[in-house]
Amino acid sequence: MAGIHGVTIEPELVAQLVKGDPGAQDLVYRRMARPVFTMARRVLQDSEIAEDVTQDTFVDVFNKVSMLKDPASFVGWVRRIAINHCLMTIRSPWNKRRFPLEDEESIEGTQQDRPDMAMDLEAALQKLNPRTRAVVWLYCVEGYTHDEIGEMFNQTASFSKSQLNRALRRLKEQSDEQDAAEPRLPRAVALWT
Repeated sequence: MAGIHGVTIEPELVAQLVKGDPGAQDLVYRRMARPVFTMARRVLQDSEIAEDVTQDTFVDVFNKVSMLKDPASFVGWVRRIAINHCLMTIRSPWNKRRFPLEDEESIEGTQQDRPDMAMDLEAALQKLNPRTRAVVWLYCVEGYTHDEIGEMFNQTASFSKSQLNRALRRLKEQSDEQDAAEPRLPRAVALWT
């Protein structure tokens, strides 16, 4: 999962973006669209919505690049814009109807759906509600602190910690319920618990 962390955008290319160079926009989009889309799809669990988030992210990037103070932080800035779009999507009234944010038991029946397949991280994250999944992704994959995540959700760091602990406990319980002779807890989740 190298993702967006593995992308390098040179400060000279950012300078061309600030000038509105269409060639620079195309190059940045080609380098970064796939990692942004992948992150959005993993957080939102919906490819169509992730495509919309990716497009919205780059519209903002190209319209607001002149506001970027440090060209060396460009990739992190794009990542932050993409994450903000994911969080706005999760909070939107339309998605609240589609994906309730309450901690309902939305994981029933998943063992029957994929009985012979080892649970990987992405499949495990699918079983969490969108808000909890976003917290897990931001903390464990993107490397944000609990304070930063709490701020993104207009909550405290305790909110982030409790969401993460609840998610990891739920994932561990799911793993324990599966065939005891063949543990299926994703390696990444096992490292966090």
